[in-house]
Amino acid sequence: MKTDLSRRLPLLLVSAVLFVAAAGASMMVGARTVPAAEVWRAFADFTGSTDQLVVRDLRLPRTILGVCVGAALGAAGVLIQSLTRNPLAEPGILGVTAGAGFMINVGVLAGVTASQGGQLLLAVAGAAIATLVVYAVGRTSPLRLVLAGVALSSVLMGISLGLRLTFPDVFDRHRFWSVGALAGSEQTPLVVPALVTVAALLAAMAATGPLNALVLGENVAHALGAHVARTRVIVLALVTLLAGVATAVAGPIVFVGLMVPHLARRLAGGSIPWTMAYAMLLGPVLLLAADVGARVLLPTGEVPVSVVTAFLGAPVLIWAVRRYGAATL
Repeated sequence: MKTDLSRRLPLLLVSAVLFVAAAGASMMVGARTVPAAEVWRAFADFTGSTDQLVVRDLRLPRTILGVCVGAALGAAGVLIQSLTRNPLAEPGILGVTAGAGFMINVGVLAGVTASQGGQLLLAVAGAAIATLVVYAVGRTSPLRLVLAGVALSSVLMGISLGLRLTFPDVFDRHRFWSVGALAGSEQTPLVVPALVTVAALLAAMAATGPLNALVLGENVAHALGAHVARTRVIVLALVTLLAGVATAVAGPIVFVGLMVPHLARRLAGGSIPWTMAYAMLLGPVLLLAADVGARVLLPTGEVPVSVVTAFLGAPVLIWAVRRYGAATL
């Protein structure tokens, strides 16, 4: 135990350093490069210069958004992979993100997403319905779970695209959101989504104890005093909440919840509480790094961050399929 702790703590510190570095890069890098000293002065000695305004009004909200979304998707990935014991599980692949996005599209068409609260509620409701449908269809097999999720995602994304093409004027202000991007959300109020995300992350960390027992098997979990049915309900509710809120504020971003848990699990040595701790740091690192890359990949403009995460995540999915196949964790 002491050896594990002496190995995990330094790795957690390294993850924290990477987190700070990614946040710093997100503040500095973009169409307009801002020196590190000017970023510091934007908070410590604000004079109203153009660089400082860019940092405070654009880069800071975007960085906070990236931290919240990355942590939420990373934690949701750990929860769903641990619950289903499926290394291929991820909110985007399992249709949770598509369900949230579909409900928001329906809400936009119906004119009921004027408030941020309404948008969040629609996203969580859509994510909940998709989670229940996919879990009910594919819970007996890891591969079946993935196939059910991919099929539902394809259907919902196709319908959503059809709605946006049919009513382009209605969806015009959601064009950044619809492709999964942090750009265009700098002026979005973040207090409510951030508070909900932090509360859900704290609850997710608390749920790792019973979940750690559940992955050993139901009989062992019962012997250890874990409430299996209650743990399943809580974990599914947290996955729904985390993925729903992330999708509501940033649009459908996939593969973050697939890549981060695999990396975090390797660092944690199989411990779910430590895996969750790593994922909460590495999720923002991955998403912020992808967002920084999205800003500078093309000289003519930004690439949606979802394109970068898909480019990085597709090889990870192929690797996971080849390594695990239909096996469980």
